[in-house]
Amino acid sequence: MRNACLPLALAMTLASPAVHAKEEPLWEAGFGVAAISFPDYRGSSHRRTYALPAPYFVYRGDLFKADRYGVRGIFFKTDRMDLNLSVGASLPVDSSDNSVRAGMPDLEPSFELGPSLEYTLWRSADRDTRVDLRMPVRGAITLESNPQYVGTQFFPNVNVDFSRPFGFEGWNLGMLGGAVFTDSRYNRYYYGVPVQFATATRPAYEPGGGYAGLQFVTALSKRFPKFWVGGFVRYDTLSGAEFAASPLVTSKRYVAGGFGISWIFAESSARVTTPDVGKAR
Repeated sequence: MRNACLPLALAMTLASPAVHAKEEPLWEAGFGVAAISFPDYRGSSHRRTYALPAPYFVYRGDLFKADRYGVRGIFFKTDRMDLNLSVGASLPVDSSDNSVRAGMPDLEPSFELGPSLEYTLWRSADRDTRVDLRMPVRGAITLESNPQYVGTQFFPNVNVDFSRPFGFEGWNLGMLGGAVFTDSRYNRYYYGVPVQFATATRPAYEPGGGYAGLQFVTALSKRFPKFWVGGFVRYDTLSGAEFAASPLVTSKRYVAGGFGISWIFAESSARVTTPDVGKAR
């Protein structure tokens, strides 16, 4: 929700070109830099630009994978359906730098974890294009000295993945979109105004849970022999969201984006056989 949700990691998950089965390293590692521009949280008109490290890591194990489809543990897999472990993250917000949150507690960085059921709706005969229905459910925990559980979000979405878009070899284009749903605890953490923090211009507010708007992401990337480049654009609209009336919501729609580059400096000597991109993951 109020986060980048590792947006450049999303772009990185679209990095592997579509190929026929071949031998590849069990793991690859790299490091680089990234720049992202995001509002403080979904619904904030105050935005920040971050320069961040951009680690690159691919692991092609049987039960755990970090690749073009994300970082996940694989609990169940068929030719069309996967049950994976979904992860995400968010960046901190200093309330003293955001006028509508002035005097309120800071928003801590968080780590999100939960299952994701994914079903392949369609894939092209050449395996270059696929359409997946993804249904991740993640709980968020703050990263601080006394971590706290801050709620759950559900983001069912349709993901369209193109390898070799418009005939450009090695490039990958991914587009996804769907509705976001969050529980009342999640919304209270990000959009609630407790009585003790109410002011003349910021009335007390306690949101419920439910519909939390729409989110759309487009990511483009390419893995070169020694480095990876990728970028993304994200559009959010909070029209009709359960918490849209919060005094902390000052913008109901926004565009965010980022770009990163990572140099690949290491890979394992062990090799594994990888399947066609369109086959079961």
